[in-house]
Amino acid sequence: MTKLVIIGGGPAGNSCATYAARFGAEVVVIEDEIVGGAAHLLDCVPSKAMIATGGAMAFLRRSEGMGLEDVDPRIDPDALGQRLAGIRGRLSSSNISLLESQGVRIVHGRGALVDAHTVEATTADGTEIFEADVIVLSTGSRPRVPDWCEVDGDRILLTRDAYPPPVIPEHLVVVGSGVTGVEFVHMFDSFGSDVSLIVSRQQVLPGKDPEVAAVLEEDFLERGVRLLKGARATSISRSGSGVTVNCDDGRIVEGSHALVAIGSVPNSDGLGLDKAGVETDGGYVVVDADCRSSVPSVFAAGDLSGKLPLSSVASMQGRKIAETIMGRATHGLNQVDYDKAASAIFTEPEIADVGMAEADAFAEGRKIRVTKVPFATSAKALINDDPRGFIKILSDPATGVVLGGSIVGRHAAELIAVVSIAVTADLTVRDLYDSLLVHPTLAELITDAAE
Repeated sequence: MTKLVIIGGGPAGNSCATYAARFGAEVVVIEDEIVGGAAHLLDCVPSKAMIATGGAMAFLRRSEGMGLEDVDPRIDPDALGQRLAGIRGRLSSSNISLLESQGVRIVHGRGALVDAHTVEATTADGTEIFEADVIVLSTGSRPRVPDWCEVDGDRILLTRDAYPPPVIPEHLVVVGSGVTGVEFVHMFDSFGSDVSLIVSRQQVLPGKDPEVAAVLEEDFLERGVRLLKGARATSISRSGSGVTVNCDDGRIVEGSHALVAIGSVPNSDGLGLDKAGVETDGGYVVVDADCRSSVPSVFAAGDLSGKLPLSSVASMQGRKIAETIMGRATHGLNQVDYDKAASAIFTEPEIADVGMAEADAFAEGRKIRVTKVPFATSAKALINDDPRGFIKILSDPATGVVLGGSIVGRHAAELIAVVSIAVTADLTVRDLYDSLLVHPTLAELITDAAE
């Protein structure tokens, strides 16, 4: 029987554990924080829950457009905190139940490599040694703390200090205009905070399609968000009852609170990687296409692998690793195709994309066909009183194969699933166009774009 020890019980570790156990492995999962994953249950899920609350508030505020009297909802911080704790508890309990139902042993403690086949777990009761045929490292990441500010969890916050924050900020200064940063802008603007966003480049979401970013910027500006483009924060300090953010171009922003969202760092400290001879790069474990490290018996998945930091990717990596180590893999067909991973940003309007980006295609000199349909042409968008955004589909002009797509608008994260399946399965625009979808729905815009 294959003995598998997994350090880290997040999406990657849980997926690997359950699949390997089903295939007959003896599995131990060592987790030192929360089963289900800290980045997942202490960052991703609570942020989306708060965004859902903010979205409900924003919808009610514009209820006149739906033929209702004006409503002015307000946050109940205690109730919001209870809501987040309840969701987190239910998801963690669900993960534990699933693992235990598969015969997986859960060890609450901190795991570290002793060598390529040995793991030491430090728990509240002492230490325990586990011998393993295969070891999987999936310890995730944590928010990056810059050396130019002192995070106090009161006025100067990291993301995990804000679920929920001690108080709803009167004026929040968000440092970082990537995915996490813009989600916080949307969230706290919906809660009624004044918001300023420090944008280090000339557009928010610098890695995204400029056309997509422009829609979000326009919406932010209409909502009264202050955008400071081309500015990098160099210091954040407490100033009386608020904070002061200094930028490298001389601009100064004052607010009641500041939130730092400038990326993450891998949780590789104390893992004993040097002892086992595992190669790293900037703290990330270097892995091949099968997620195997430089040591054949050691794999890495999730954020620690340095690949796309998405829960969906981590889960897929975990499953693929389980198939590989249990002999269920087909060579060349068991590797994660990161280029086909769908991603979403839960702002309002939502943003989602998958596959090839238009700018990348042009940079590569590749011929593509681009079709775009605005939400304003959709009956369901008008019914929802929210015609913002568009659907864009990229295809090969010779074969019609769908290469990618971007969606900006309500429920984009759900709608992108259709385009994602098309990209993964090499479907054509004709396949999409010939699909008989429900009317009236937003999904009909996908067939319109395929036409």
